[in-house]
Amino acid sequence: MNGMLRADALSGKVILVTGGGTGLGKSMAGYFLDLGAKVIIASRKLEVLEASAVDLMEQHGGEVIPLACDISNAAEVDQMFQTAIDRMGKVDAVLNNAAANFISPTERLSSRAFRVIVDIVLMGTVNMTLTAGKYWIANRLPGSFLNMVTTYAFTGSGYVVPSAAAKAGVLAITRSLAVEWAKYNIRSNAIAPGPFPTEGAWSRLLPGKLVEEFDPAKKVPLGRVGEHQELANLAAYLVSDFSAFINGEVITIDGGEWIKGAGEFNGFDAVPQETWDQLNPKRKK
Repeated sequence: MNGMLRADALSGKVILVTGGGTGLGKSMAGYFLDLGAKVIIASRKLEVLEASAVDLMEQHGGEVIPLACDISNAAEVDQMFQTAIDRMGKVDAVLNNAAANFISPTERLSSRAFRVIVDIVLMGTVNMTLTAGKYWIANRLPGSFLNMVTTYAFTGSGYVVPSAAAKAGVLAITRSLAVEWAKYNIRSNAIAPGPFPTEGAWSRLLPGKLVEEFDPAKKVPLGRVGEHQELANLAAYLVSDFSAFINGEVITIDGGEWIKGAGEFNGFDAVPQETWDQLNPKRKK
């Protein structure tokens, strides 16, 4: 669970992390600091960001600037990004991590509830991508986008339909711009994480006893959930110069959960050995 890159792997870089004040965003921001980067964390609640910035700098050193912004509002994103440039001098990479989600039968959702998720997840990524991308292109600067998606961005998933639709859109943006903006030396990649526990997300998606009844670790072939450092290692690599030839890639980090769910007979893990013993003579015929 240690950091995998050398201590100066991100030295001199400035990385903007949306949703960087809590959860996985904060964990990734902390590792970026360990590797020598300066970090901007952005979300709606300034008091949370300010407290997280202090905590991050106390634990990891370096420089963290908290900037309040509703990423679903394009004008606020433009203003936040300009403030980041004014204070840091540049932004080398954007980690589109901010997200929202909830579990619900789709027929119980209003169009407004659906739109809230899409506005944050998809349009928030669109706003950040257009703002940063246009700035890099106009100033002939290289840049890197790292977008957080999910494995159900590939397949869809019941009970999280707004999130699935929005993340699928982010996935399409990642792959499309990897081709279109490569000529500007702008890379676009994504990570599709499996279960990585965070207090905020898990309290919304698996409230109360649901976390016990639907233990995510039981769906993972490796038999456990992910550690934040494992995700931070991958994220740091993808925004570093070590991954300069990786473009348009979506890397799944889920302990095999996705492919276990995709295999028609993967559920046969539950078949007891006694049953296999009984079936053995029939297989030999």
